[in-house]
Amino acid sequence: MNDRNDTPQSVVIIDDHPLFRKGLIQLLRTVPGFLLVAEAADGKEGIAHILHLRPDLLLLDLNMRDMSGLEVLKFVRQADLDTRVVMVTVSDAAEDLVAALRAGADGYLLKDMEPEQMVEALQAAAAGRIVVSEALTHLMAAALRREKRPDSVTDAGLTEQEQRILERIAAGLSNKLIARELGIAEGTVKVHVKHVLRKLNFRSRVEAAVWAVANHRGER
Repeated sequence: MNDRNDTPQSVVIIDDHPLFRKGLIQLLRTVPGFLLVAEAADGKEGIAHILHLRPDLLLLDLNMRDMSGLEVLKFVRQADLDTRVVMVTVSDAAEDLVAALRAGADGYLLKDMEPEQMVEALQAAAAGRIVVSEALTHLMAAALRREKRPDSVTDAGLTEQEQRILERIAAGLSNKLIARELGIAEGTVKVHVKHVLRKLNFRSRVEAAVWAVANHRGER
């Protein structure tokens, strides 16, 4: 299920809607491999849990009363925690999706997903993959098309190693899994990923993954 041996994935949930939060907790308890370590009804309490517990996975509502999920996400990224963050929200607005992914979210899921689909997506996220509700992928692609990008990896000037890494980003692999596949250090992968994002003029690996699927495969 994950690349961190067989130990359960520690999970924190931050959502100010108690009914949904309790429902998600009950759903997680039915799935082996997840261990809920804390829940919070607002961003400030949630951040305190995150800093103390350093969970593997954070399930984060987008729109909350005290501070938005986007603010919490940015805090987590600035704190340089090795926590995967999946937004779970009712918002299907393109601007919310793009903002979350550019701020470093590892996934963006809609709350009205079927429970089986939600479990499948969370297991994929725990395994290091990028997850976006299928109903929203066209919004991401449309947003990318509106911005100026290279037309190909050749135009972008990616090296062969950077192209190999981009292919694996598009496959949803984490840096740790990419490092394992290519036989290089995880820190080296991080450096290559930064170069790839800079050359493609993206701010997140999710954007690069969507671009690669839409453009890179057409070159083969």
